[in-house]
Amino acid sequence: MPELPEVETIVKFLSKHLTGLRIISGKLFCSQICKDKKPLDPGILKGFQIRDVRRRGKVILIDLDGNITILFHLGMTGQLFFSSPRVSLDRHTHFVLKFARYPQELRFRDVRRFGYLAFMRTDEIFLNQRFKRLGPEPLEMTFPMFISLFKGRRARLKSLLLDQHFIAGIGNIYADEILFRAKLHPLLSVSLLETFHLKRLWRAMRDVLRQAIKHKGSTIRTYINAKTHPGEFQSFHRVYAKEAHPCSVCHSQIKRIKMNGRSTYFCPKCQDLRSIC
Repeated sequence: MPELPEVETIVKFLSKHLTGLRIISGKLFCSQICKDKKPLDPGILKGFQIRDVRRRGKVILIDLDGNITILFHLGMTGQLFFSSPRVSLDRHTHFVLKFARYPQELRFRDVRRFGYLAFMRTDEIFLNQRFKRLGPEPLEMTFPMFISLFKGRRARLKSLLLDQHFIAGIGNIYADEILFRAKLHPLLSVSLLETFHLKRLWRAMRDVLRQAIKHKGSTIRTYINAKTHPGEFQSFHRVYAKEAHPCSVCHSQIKRIKMNGRSTYFCPKCQDLRSIC
């Protein structure tokens, strides 16, 4: 699933190229991916101008004049990218926007259809429950804000990082990479963390996410950015999907366990659970 760095990469590119464009047509080819109870007819988007493109957690928001926002969540295999109109649509392309005086169209494609789009009033977005319950943005938090999130918590560390109500935008890939750099075991109870552990975690979180954004995200299977290019950060992964590979620090074998049905990768020596418990 595309996580914060992948979504941020897409948003930055779209913001640069979409802002100011005027829509000449919108077409929805699969109503099942639209989360609205009464889906808006995309045809009424004709004539609206794009004011802004932004991100909240893993969600892409395209704001139009007229108080309309198009919301995209990429799910597991969703792709939002520019394409020449000359390239034929395939059966997995579910939504298309075309623009005046711009040679390419914006396509939303999703093979597994776990992604979705919605049309919302811009001034009501953050009143919606799916946004009201989202945790803070990880790159916007000061350390005092970060440490306050852990007060009274007893969950396992990785499970908490994956909770979008706790912190928005971190998924399986970056949780593993963050915990490795912070030298913290994914099964560790957060109630055992001291201030210096949380400091390491906060720094690792910021470093990993910033580096991943710099390298335009990670392509493991299907992720592409808005230019249809893959990410590059997978070349810098230290533990994710590296079971039985030697640790880049201590040369122990990277281990894999299952947590809540998901694979979790870690170094048993660098992230020794017994060193804290």
